[in-house]
Amino acid sequence: MILTDFLPATADRSWQLAKQVGITHAICKCAPELTGLAAPDNLVALRTIKDGFKSEGIRLHGLEGDAFDMQRIKLGLPGQEEDIARYQQMLRNMGKLEIPLLCYNFMASIGWFRTDTKVCIRGGAISNRFRLAAVDSEPVPPELQITEEKLWDNYRYFIECVIPVAEEAGVKMGLHPDDPPVSPLRGVGRIFTSADAFERAMGLSKSPAHGITYCQANFRAMGEDIFATATRFAERIVFVHFRDVEGSRQDFTETFHDNGPTDMAAILKHYNTLGFRGAIRVDHVPSMASEEDQPHGYAQLGRLFATGYLKGILDTHKIHYS
Repeated sequence: MILTDFLPATADRSWQLAKQVGITHAICKCAPELTGLAAPDNLVALRTIKDGFKSEGIRLHGLEGDAFDMQRIKLGLPGQEEDIARYQQMLRNMGKLEIPLLCYNFMASIGWFRTDTKVCIRGGAISNRFRLAAVDSEPVPPELQITEEKLWDNYRYFIECVIPVAEEAGVKMGLHPDDPPVSPLRGVGRIFTSADAFERAMGLSKSPAHGITYCQANFRAMGEDIFATATRFAERIVFVHFRDVEGSRQDFTETFHDNGPTDMAAILKHYNTLGFRGAIRVDHVPSMASEEDQPHGYAQLGRLFATGYLKGILDTHKIHYS
């Protein structure tokens, strides 16, 4: 497996901490509002980010999240073709720069969403919770609403346009589940909320470039057996998000990696048995003491703890990683 961490495009303390715990591969969201550069459909901008990591002994292994505004693509609005052309150019740039992984989602209008980001858990650490009953019942504006059927049409068209380019570029695209996996959400249809939906998505293309980001906590929140589901999609998993949740899709809380319902040692061993050799990173973590003001889910102390926990399991099972 390839150990990665989700790092910003500009060097900060998190880069140093990642290297100190033995991680030298980065996953980065390269959106202009985060980098101060052009979006990664601009080759110079993407090369600048990659070279910045390289100068610090870190390899940029993958991009994650929307690198520019994807709403015209997801909602099927005028300008969709222009934005897909930009996406295709981003994939070509990734190929030229040997960045082999892209984690993406197809959540329209509302992305990653929680109803409470200040939940007190073990030892006073702060975590995130989603509670369907607490969601604002007011729909989003009509122009931002979409049905599941229409979203499937837009996704199918997107895949037809981008997967051949990704394959030619040598980039593997990993589809991330909807988070939370509920539909509709304030009038917005969401389609990647079950294992069967992923089966349908994977059926759109057999290309090796068309894969899955196996965010195990999301599949657990769906009510899926994450061991059986990993087996079901073993040949399509290109990236693993390692985290845990307690509860159901209607009401769940993110846990410490060692304090949730999943047998984390067993699931890592299962990935290895299935032949998974791709990138893995720890995902959302609680905010620990002195970091309550850090971005929820991505505070540094929690990530250090989770990374050490992950490495300990891999070493115990003698699972090779780099």
